[in-house]
Amino acid sequence: MKKTAFCLPLLLLAAGAAQAQDMAGCPQLPAGSDLIWEHRATGDADFCRALRADGTEAFGLYISREATFEPKRSNREEAGAIDGHEIHWYRAELVTKPNIEARETLIELDDGRVAHIWLQAAPGDPLQSAFEMAGNLRFGADRQIAAGQ
Repeated sequence: MKKTAFCLPLLLLAAGAAQAQDMAGCPQLPAGSDLIWEHRATGDADFCRALRADGTEAFGLYISREATFEPKRSNREEAGAIDGHEIHWYRAELVTKPNIEARETLIELDDGRVAHIWLQAAPGDPLQSAFEMAGNLRFGADRQIAAGQ
């Protein structure tokens, strides 16, 4: 009996994580990332935060009709790709976290909306890992519809 009572909460937790990964309005998370989405929809926009098991943000994004970020060429850092879209990461400054690298980028989606993606990580391997996770996002046609529509 104790074994069954113990397994039920784990099954519910696993089901909740699977549901969070398939959150309408957010892109598909990288396979095996153990991340879950926190999602909020407002009108035709979606706000998504990819959270680690400890509740910290791995990266976030905002999908809307209008870009919410204006890249400055002087802040351009790394080149990359996300879901087949060639992108450039732009440096952002975090005054309260001087030892953390912050980057952001824009992707024009097939449905005409724009995804503003940001991430924060320690320099070196953690930053490269964050780029890799963001690079493995998938924005399928069924993922680009706001949850409220």
